[in-house]
Amino acid sequence: MTVKEILDSYKHVAVVGLSEKRDRPSHNVTKYLIHAGYTIYPVNPNLDKVFGITCYPSLLDIPDEKRKNIEIVDIFRKAEHVDRIADEAIEIGAKVIWMQLGIINDKAAGKAREAGLEVVENQCMAVEHHHLFDT
Repeated sequence: MTVKEILDSYKHVAVVGLSEKRDRPSHNVTKYLIHAGYTIYPVNPNLDKVFGITCYPSLLDIPDEKRKNIEIVDIFRKAEHVDRIADEAIEIGAKVIWMQLGIINDKAAGKAREAGLEVVENQCMAVEHHHLFDT
């Protein structure tokens, strides 16, 4: 799948590493995605809510009825944390792992691809969406 097909086809996004701080990229990207019509599932073990949405400690802590809807796992964590997140994304049946700008993890990407997931590395969902759909 192309990035355009991913962004057009999948509308349920777990944002791993979402921050409540307005100056953080994860906060602004998520705000953009909400306004673009995506359903967001925040993941951060240090927060209870972000944007008024319940925040979960990990992908596996999201209740089954919500977790089954997650299609994209958008990752705002350092590359060394991506292996565990990829494992969880595979376990919950996600379709895509998306590593934000500056995040590359070949091992996690390979593992996800072997499990049938699409992988996007070192790209911003909001930038790509804006470029492809809001121009």
